[in-house]
Amino acid sequence: MNLGKAVKVCRTSQNLNQTILAERAGISISYLSLLERGKRDPNTSTIEALSMALGIPVIILFFLAAEKKDLIGIEPELIEKLSYTTLKLIEAKE
Repeated sequence: MNLGKAVKVCRTSQNLNQTILAERAGISISYLSLLERGKRDPNTSTIEALSMALGIPVIILFFLAAEKKDLIGIEPELIEKLSYTTLKLIEAKE
């Protein structure tokens, strides 16, 4: 699971820079940068703060953070549909 990658995908799809997201989430820019590069693992309160700052449910972050091994047993067609719907939800936040 790569939550930093998911945060970055959501942030960039909403055309937010790290400064704005960090301010909204109440975290430092350097911490956000480390998180997005996979150098830090966020705690629960940070995940919730980032989710609120991005305006998306925490479960969406977890879904986007999932790696192939995390999705074993789910039909590829369903994963594709969920991915498409998720990205449309994120883009709608613009």
